[in-house]
Amino acid sequence: MNVLMVRSRIQAESVAEVEAAIEKVFSAIKQAQPAGVRYASSRLADGVTFVVLLELEGGVDNPLAAVPAFVEFQEDLKNWIAEPPTVEQMTVIGSYRLF
Repeated sequence: MNVLMVRSRIQAESVAEVEAAIEKVFSAIKQAQPAGVRYASSRLADGVTFVVLLELEGGVDNPLAAVPAFVEFQEDLKNWIAEPPTVEQMTVIGSYRLF
């Protein structure tokens, strides 16, 4: 199991636009129903930091790259971030229905 955590600090004036784009992405993902992936996005209490958790099943390339709304979001994100995102590999020690 491959799990990544991505933290992105967004420009305060872009938060509403980012949230609307995230909703569009999740709507597209639900419609496409890609296999081998789990994906979640959350906003932290500071109001400008977003955390994404991405799990890919072993041997699976990221199927989200085939979802046009996801690709568009990734491109638009470059205009919304306040600083470069951080990406961290996670090792899951235990999980109950999350991973």
